[in-house]
Amino acid sequence: MASTNDLKNGMVLKLDGDQLWSVVEFQHVKPGKGPAFVRTKLKHVLSGKVVDKTFNAGTKVDTATIDRRDMQFSYMDGDYFVFMDMQTYDQLMVDRKAVGDAANFLIEGFTASVAQHEGEVLYVELPAAVELTIEHTDPGVQGDRSTGGTKPAKLETGHEIQVPLFVTTGEKIKVDTRTSAYLGRVNS
Repeated sequence: MASTNDLKNGMVLKLDGDQLWSVVEFQHVKPGKGPAFVRTKLKHVLSGKVVDKTFNAGTKVDTATIDRRDMQFSYMDGDYFVFMDMQTYDQLMVDRKAVGDAANFLIEGFTASVAQHEGEVLYVELPAAVELTIEHTDPGVQGDRSTGGTKPAKLETGHEIQVPLFVTTGEKIKVDTRTSAYLGRVNS
């Protein structure tokens, strides 16, 4: 239990019958008239839905303990991603649903942050940018600017993104894991 006066960004709250909500931002408001209150922006941990919620100042709220650990992706086992804890060498099987869009950028050996609550995996979080090799892309044709100077490229994970025309098959590039955007070439 914590008070709304103790809220911090990133804190996870249990609201509405054990639903987990992460505090994105909060603001303590003391109007000229009336009692003080706390205005928050909360993000649902599983669905990603963002809502605004207002609490009276000093209201007690349930907090949830989220265990975030850096784990290394080892391999796929059917619909499960197998991660290894780097401290204990324990293996954890994570359902595709919990991995979400991170699956588009995972290759063996990548380190990801795995968040758990009471033994249940909530989500897998990758760094903001990862380095991947382009498995296939068509050669860029000089003068072809109808697509704004980009072309589709298939990454080594099988995910397809848009890259500039000068990028070729076999090159290593940096990709934004949040937006699937091309960030640049990686100098070897």
